[in-house]
Amino acid sequence: MIGFAISRLWARAMLLLAAVLALLSIAPRRATAADLPPLVKEVRFDQRLNEQVPLDLPFRDEFGRHIQLSNYFQGKPVILVMAYYRCPRLCNEVLQGLLKSLKEMSSFDVGDKFQVVTVSFDARETPDLAAGKKQSAIASYGRPGTDDGWHFLTGGQKSIDALAKAVGFKFTFDPESEQFAHAAGIMVLTPEGKLSRYFYGIDFPSRDLRLGLVEASAGKIGTPIDSLLLYCFHYDSTTGRYTASVLNLVRLSGAVTVLAVLAMFVVLARRQKRAAAMVPVSSQSGEVR
Repeated sequence: MIGFAISRLWARAMLLLAAVLALLSIAPRRATAADLPPLVKEVRFDQRLNEQVPLDLPFRDEFGRHIQLSNYFQGKPVILVMAYYRCPRLCNEVLQGLLKSLKEMSSFDVGDKFQVVTVSFDARETPDLAAGKKQSAIASYGRPGTDDGWHFLTGGQKSIDALAKAVGFKFTFDPESEQFAHAAGIMVLTPEGKLSRYFYGIDFPSRDLRLGLVEASAGKIGTPIDSLLLYCFHYDSTTGRYTASVLNLVRLSGAVTVLAVLAMFVVLARRQKRAAAMVPVSSQSGEVR
């Protein structure tokens, strides 16, 4: 009887082990483009780093005035946001993420160090909608001078498509929901209108955005600390983030170590000199001076 019971327990254990091994052998299949809904297959950012954006594209500002993009490229870097104003969620999250980052950059004010240009990619939207969105953003930002630094534009389909193509912004329209499927992120452009940096998602670390603006300005804004951080961090175009440059950090730590050793030698030399000056000197008559 005991032997039979042990045999049954052993058989059950083997069955359980086989079941566990079978479950472990089932690897989850990775999602591919074929698994995505047709509407969002083409939604993405195609990077156009260092390419020129056509600054002669016509739009209308929040007051209804006819302008060109060149109006906002006047010697300062520009943060460009593609967002339509009646978007029920994602565009608002992008703008809120940008606002959070801008608020954290205490010494970098919109309109002073850089410009922000938000462009609707819904040709049906009007300057009135743009004005309402601007008023909300400026009130949330809460710093003086923002009126002349943050602009909300609307435009015709031709201008929208030309700008979206130039910056690699892919979006599609769903006629059933009357909403757009689109990528999420912001771009930083040089004062001349060249694409300098992409930041993806709805969360934009203020350090990364600040470094992106400093780089786009070719060092014309920022502090020596920013220059040091740019030496220690490099932009990863695949993630849209600044990551630590290990080699530069090693070089910097080596330089700091050498300077520390030199400083130690200088301090020790000075102490030795002072100690020697304090030793009593015997005169020729044997008296101590």
